[in-house]
Amino acid sequence: MTTQTKIPSLLAGVAGEYYVAAELSRRGHIASISLRNTRGIDILATNQESTRSITIQVKTNQIAKPVWILNEKAESFHADNHFYVFVCLSDYEKRPEFHIVPSAVVAEHIRVDHSSWLARPGRNGVEHSDSAIRKFEDTEKKYLEQWHLLRL
Repeated sequence: MTTQTKIPSLLAGVAGEYYVAAELSRRGHIASISLRNTRGIDILATNQESTRSITIQVKTNQIAKPVWILNEKAESFHADNHFYVFVCLSDYEKRPEFHIVPSAVVAEHIRVDHSSWLARPGRNGVEHSDSAIRKFEDTEKKYLEQWHLLRL
């Protein structure tokens, strides 16, 4: 970030949801932020004709790297109409970066990445302990601004 300090992660997450909803609206879609107790779904979106509806899970970071933390539930929570929008809020002076990824791609990526991490030795050759934490990376920026994947 530029001159400002990081905001609390809960507020960053809320900001990310509003940024995604605003971007969807700017692109001519209808976006509704869901209630906090909706498991795995932050935004419901549809096209103006109401012929296609999707659900979106938003994950937000405040770093310049396209890396986000998820939990193991993301390995099994996927559907054709469910997507992740990963948001980078790394600079208050600039528009956030949006990485749009189908949930099945996220599930496969974190499953393979986590299995690979478990198989590699850690520091001093010590075996990694399993945990519920997973990591999604888009370092090649393959999904950067890929709004068309939502097929709205």
